[in-house]
Amino acid sequence: MSKKDHVSETPATQMLKAAGVAFTEHPYEYLEHGGAQHSAEVLGFDPFTVVKTLVMQDQDARPLLVLMHGNRKVSTKNLARQIGAKSVEPCKPEVANRHSGYLVGGTSPFGTRKTMPVYIEESILALPKIAINGGRRGYLVGIAPQVCVDLLGAKSVNCALVDQ
Repeated sequence: MSKKDHVSETPATQMLKAAGVAFTEHPYEYLEHGGAQHSAEVLGFDPFTVVKTLVMQDQDARPLLVLMHGNRKVSTKNLARQIGAKSVEPCKPEVANRHSGYLVGGTSPFGTRKTMPVYIEESILALPKIAINGGRRGYLVGIAPQVCVDLLGAKSVNCALVDQ
C-alpha cells in the first residue's frame, strides 16, 4: 500500500487510536449500493468476515446500531424480541446520517455523533478478525471483533437471516 493510499483520519480511526487499538486499513473503490458484498469481493475478503454497521430504530424512534455479517440480513423480529423492543426497523438514510454523523455506506460504529446501544451478531465474536467500516465510504479497518465489545459495550444478539 503506497503512501497516497493512506486515508485521512476519521472520527472512527481517532477513537481506535485513542484507545490504543491496532487496526489495518483497507481502502477500496466505493460502489453505490455495493455494500459489504462488494467490498469483500474487491478486497478478497470472505463476506462473512466483513461486518456492516446498520443504523436502526425501535418503536419510539430511539436509534441503535446492529453489527452484522456482510452476507446476512437482520431479522428485525428476532432482534426486537432479544432487546426488549416492540419493533425495530432500519432508519431512513438521512436519519441514519444524522444519528451516526457518517454517510450511509460509510457508517462506522466507532466515533458516532450520538452514543447508541450497539448489538453485535454473536457469531461475529467467534471470528479471529473482522473488517468493518472505518468511517468513510470505500474504507474498511481490520480489527479483532472483541474491540466492539470492549470499546462500544456491544451486546451479542442472535438475529441473522441467511440470504436466500
